[in-house]
Amino acid sequence: MTTYAALLRGINVGGSKKIPMAGLRALIEGLGHDDVRTYLQSGQAVFAAGHGDEASLAAGLTRAIEKQYGFPVDVIVRDHAYLKAVADACPFPAADLEARQLHVTYFSAPVDEARFAEVDRDAHLPEEFRLGDRALYLYAPDGLGRSKLADVLSRPRLTKGLIATTRNWNTVLKLVELTAPR
Repeated sequence: MTTYAALLRGINVGGSKKIPMAGLRALIEGLGHDDVRTYLQSGQAVFAAGHGDEASLAAGLTRAIEKQYGFPVDVIVRDHAYLKAVADACPFPAADLEARQLHVTYFSAPVDEARFAEVDRDAHLPEEFRLGDRALYLYAPDGLGRSKLADVLSRPRLTKGLIATTRNWNTVLKLVELTAPR
């Protein structure tokens, strides 16, 4: 059995796409997965699966959510090793920053620098971003809500063809902890 985190994009935000966490847990259990837990109301679930890969697990969860709740939700599934590698590879001094200043955007597929070539990095300083393995690290000293760079990075033409969902550093670390072997 492998433990995974499912990252659901855009649920329970602003009163739309409401999915109760108890319902999400039941839905994931109904798909045959074990040890299902949720974290916060904003779309993180952890579960153990003995079959499938990240892409097939995400697709199955996406289909089940739409069938159960009547609306589509983008889902990214990642295992513990990947989540830990992302946290360990952080190019910013995470230990010296407040969690609200550091975010990771998880992508459904690899991204390269060419996709973000149009972004004028100097114009947004002291905000910065760096790319990792299917991830983008964002340093926003005033937080995500005030970040002009975050707005630029989330433009549809930069994320075209991808699922992208962002988590603050506390959530990044919590998902590593929750998916760790017991």
